[in-house]
Amino acid sequence: MERTAPHISICICTFRRQTLLRQLLEELSTQETEGLFTYSVIVVDNDASQSSKEVVDGFKGSSSLAVCYSVEPIQNIALARNKALSQAKGSFIAFIDDDELPDRDWLLRLFQVCEKYHSAGALGPVLPHFEHQPPAWVIRGGFCDRPVHDTGFVIDWKEGRTGNLLLRQKILEGIDPVFLPKFGGGGEDRNFFKRMISKGHVFVWCNEAIARELVPPVRCKRGFMLRRALLRGKMASNHDTGILGLAKSIVALIAYALALPVLALMGHHVLMKYLIKICDHAGKLLALAGLNPIRENYIFE
Repeated sequence: MERTAPHISICICTFRRQTLLRQLLEELSTQETEGLFTYSVIVVDNDASQSSKEVVDGFKGSSSLAVCYSVEPIQNIALARNKALSQAKGSFIAFIDDDELPDRDWLLRLFQVCEKYHSAGALGPVLPHFEHQPPAWVIRGGFCDRPVHDTGFVIDWKEGRTGNLLLRQKILEGIDPVFLPKFGGGGEDRNFFKRMISKGHVFVWCNEAIARELVPPVRCKRGFMLRRALLRGKMASNHDTGILGLAKSIVALIAYALALPVLALMGHHVLMKYLIKICDHAGKLLALAGLNPIRENYIFE
């Protein structure tokens, strides 16, 4: 009996990024499969006003790629991801962010590595693609770079994310909800990986499955980077609330603050790197004190 090729549902959660979403859908429509699998796309609009519906309808009218559109009216990224999962079909599920563009062999490489290592899932690199040339200190400091690994490297939960991910649907069976709504402002992906890895599931790196994140000029501004660090610290408080973590943040905050005059002499990229570290720890401490340093969480997704 001929074996049916596995199917992959590609999940996109979007919020008022119509132009970027259209570009992403166009790129997904030309993914290479080498006949190893079939795939379709699920778009969940996390905007009650359905701001992306026109884009999706227009794309569906000009493409043979199957696209399912739905709305999660409550602005919560965890709820949006769960909505996408509820409509997923097939034995594999992929996630990609709405501000990323994949290479044509992106999905194929993830699938091949997942099968080769018999892993629960595979993650790939997200490389920055600047809309305009950023300031030199941004490049020198690597502020838009993310960690990369050799293919086959086993990922720790702290590096888990859904921006470039393929996972086996069967590992989600019996888990409801998959993404916890209390992490709706961010950090829901790290929490997911923490829970999955604690169950014995293994996720590996695929360095050939490349997605490129479109980086607008605003993300290269100092204020944005510092606000994002405060948010990141706030999200980290959800995972690390022990006395040791609290003490570490207090000591680091004081040490980095005292060192700022010296760090400033080493270059602006060094100064910014440690200002960001200060905001990371400050965000965690403020959150543990019951204060919310950043309220516009979703803009950083």
